[in-house]
Amino acid sequence: MAVDVFKLRPSSVQQNRALVMSPFQTFVYHTQFEDIPVDVLAIMKRSLLDTIGVAAVGSTTEIGRITSSYARQHCCAGPQGPKARLLFDATAASPAGAAFYGAFAIDSIDAHDGHSPVKGHAGSSILPALLAFCDALRAGGKPVTGREFLTAIAIGYEVAYRSGLALHATTSDYHTSGAWTAVGIAAMGARLLRLPPEHLRQAIGIAEYHGPRSQMMRCIDHPTMLRDGAGWGTMTGVTAVYMAELGFTGAPAVTVEGEDAAEFWSDLGARWEIFNTHYKRYPICRWAHPAIDAAHTLMDKHGLKSQDIEKVRIQTFHNAIRLAGYDPQSMDELSYSIAYPTAIMIARGKIGIDELSPEVLADPEIRRLSLATQLLETEHYNKISVRERWADVTLYLKDGTALQSAPHKPKGDPDDPLSDAEISEKFHRFAEPVLGAKRAGRIVSAVAATDAEDATIQWHGQLLYAPTAPHSPDATGPKR
Repeated sequence: MAVDVFKLRPSSVQQNRALVMSPFQTFVYHTQFEDIPVDVLAIMKRSLLDTIGVAAVGSTTEIGRITSSYARQHCCAGPQGPKARLLFDATAASPAGAAFYGAFAIDSIDAHDGHSPVKGHAGSSILPALLAFCDALRAGGKPVTGREFLTAIAIGYEVAYRSGLALHATTSDYHTSGAWTAVGIAAMGARLLRLPPEHLRQAIGIAEYHGPRSQMMRCIDHPTMLRDGAGWGTMTGVTAVYMAELGFTGAPAVTVEGEDAAEFWSDLGARWEIFNTHYKRYPICRWAHPAIDAAHTLMDKHGLKSQDIEKVRIQTFHNAIRLAGYDPQSMDELSYSIAYPTAIMIARGKIGIDELSPEVLADPEIRRLSLATQLLETEHYNKISVRERWADVTLYLKDGTALQSAPHKPKGDPDDPLSDAEISEKFHRFAEPVLGAKRAGRIVSAVAATDAEDATIQWHGQLLYAPTAPHSPDATGPKR
């Protein structure tokens, strides 16, 4: 039986629909900061800091450069319309344009948070959309409090995750994250803009209908700048809110209202999918992480150097095998590969921002190891890599020894999380080369204090929008 999330009524009483809140509307509009579990709020603050760090690096990438230029040229703010600034730039654009650029910049560095059961990422869309809404409200004299900011991001994540689970359970194709993050953005935006409850239904209907149902495995098989659909999903979600505000109508969102989706909404507000959020150690597709970790464990345990290795075997699940990537020719191909990143770990003992450079693609030792890697799909890993990701690695040494790892799953999963110290270290490692140590430190302090009773989101002005300055002694590293 379907969960009656919107309590559809006969047309004779349609005019009174907004007077009685549905369960979905109640969750979106009535959830207060005090209603959200402390542990959920802690996850949201971790995601906030982690994603800002990824955004800082993403602003320096080719994808970031192209999409920021696009937003400036084609997403200009109208004289009477809302305005939002581009991240780490301060150029004013439409909120949809600012969010579009922010999502592409974050998604250009595959290091942001995710959710294994839904096979995708919420933060790369939810955060830039939320910042765009908040910046537009600030410009209109309606600043958002820190607690409302955290409440909104939690609602956005939760609705997005559940919409994604419903989508993947009810369609045969595997769609990119932008297909379902648009729904979370629409719900979050309707709350922030205080739209009438009936407009919420229209907003999520518009967002889902126009959301980019792009096939994820096409981007895995042919990696390009398309990535995970975050940019278009984010623009769609933000646009849907402003269209609904003007009276535009949308078809019912089947991932929310459809009978087949009922099970994913039956405990909305009582149980939080946000607890399944994971974090990445490496800026590489997470499907490759188990093999990378397994190789690192073997190298460290046996005190090996890359020159000791003759060949490598990786056993893992089907989709990870399709990452392949023996001979990547671009950063996009490197991000969606498994053989080459594993070879990077064997050769260098780390995979960080320094490894996302053209020089790495030409490294002869890394290339040798990658071309000497065998990928094997196993039914066992296919079976268990549903809500988790698994792999093992065998290193064949030049002296004839074969060393096989235990089965590995990635560090950073909810049952083996990165510590707060590890999240902070990752943020500084990503953000400082772009923003400088002083500005990065101030962002850490501001995020930590977001839930203070008197906090507003005014802090994100200079910290998140002031352009990076190549000439500043406190800001080193790559610049756009």
